[in-house]
Amino acid sequence: MLSALSVASGAQTIPDSVGKSSSGLPAQLQNVGFEPQLNAQMPLDTNFRDESGRDVKLRDYFHGKPVLLALVYYGCPMLCNQVEQGVVGSLKMLSFNAGRDYEVVFVSFDPRETPDMAAQKKISALSHYGRPETASGWHFLTGKEQAIHAVTSTANFRYSFDEKNNLFAHASGIMLITPDGRISRYFYGVEYPSRDVRLGLVDASAGKIGTPIDHLLLFCFHYDPETARYSATILKIIRLGGVLTIFSIVAGILIFRRRDVHAASATSRPPLHGGPQQGAH
Repeated sequence: MLSALSVASGAQTIPDSVGKSSSGLPAQLQNVGFEPQLNAQMPLDTNFRDESGRDVKLRDYFHGKPVLLALVYYGCPMLCNQVEQGVVGSLKMLSFNAGRDYEVVFVSFDPRETPDMAAQKKISALSHYGRPETASGWHFLTGKEQAIHAVTSTANFRYSFDEKNNLFAHASGIMLITPDGRISRYFYGVEYPSRDVRLGLVDASAGKIGTPIDHLLLFCFHYDPETARYSATILKIIRLGGVLTIFSIVAGILIFRRRDVHAASATSRPPLHGGPQQGAH
């Protein structure tokens, strides 16, 4: 979805269009959109500052785990707060833990913002997440315009600034990035179904996290970049059902044959004492 600036009130609103900009939108929204390219390589050597004011590189958060990346600005009066709440709400439903199974990275696209603002956002997110032991897995970054542009352009995340109202018009969504920094999945809007996020994290990790059930679901569900959703693949489900049916039939045949063999073996055994004995004469 897109965040629009209402000229009359200066408030942010959300039009119906998802992800892509439209020629019918107001002038402030003509070049606003979010259209990530799957497998695009994120610029991991870009420099930022984390919520503590420490100089970091984006690469610092890519070390063998998938990364959930959200592009926001911390002074946003409405939409970015909803993105944050959507991320936290979805992740709270998962048994996976930030820091252990994946990393969460928020990047501000407003170069005026400070680590203090980022720190307040981290406190808020952790409070809602309710797992204080995962603090090391949540990261809120600020940076200079050059670094911000490198990340937003790779993500094809386009926004505009309205000086009169001091607000950004921008898209909303999140991306799941592989441990080597490639865009694996993305989801639009401000609500992210926990099932889709879970499957996306398993996908992005190349199966290194998740249960056998997750991997089975990945076989049955297909990610559609057009809708940015996982949907059931009927053909794969039919194939899986056929395989399970054949397996059940073969297993049943083997079980019954084994029972028949045991039954035949039992009836052909000689008496334990060699038959009836003759009496003395």
